[in-house]
Amino acid sequence: MTADGRAAKRGGRLWRLLGRPGAGEPGEDLAADPAAAPCTRIGDCARAAGRPVVRVTGTLREVRERSVAGMPALEARLDDGSASLHVVWLGRRAIAGVEPGREMVASGRIAVTDGKAVLFNPRYQLQARGQE
Repeated sequence: MTADGRAAKRGGRLWRLLGRPGAGEPGEDLAADPAAAPCTRIGDCARAAGRPVVRVTGTLREVRERSVAGMPALEARLDDGSASLHVVWLGRRAIAGVEPGREMVASGRIAVTDGKAVLFNPRYQLQARGQE
């Protein structure tokens, strides 16, 4: 309620934009149980035509900081047993919890660079420790 007794209006464009599902934190729209989410095998990602949007799950094998076009980037190698996928977060030097040995579900658009499948700035969800 406002000071004059009228109900506050919530329905403007900005409110709808900010309140829409999926507009929150990275990984928020991923399933609570990554095992229940339909995931693509990483080995099938590089063979897909075009640049499909995929959801993959696996174990982080390597995590390192590097530079891309002069800006910082965090690169990780996600492995599901069928193949590996490079996951790159541009503009980040580190992300809490992103470390070798962690299980992760990631989704985004696949790009193939230098013959390797790469997922840039994906939405992601880290598995809780002890469920790995």
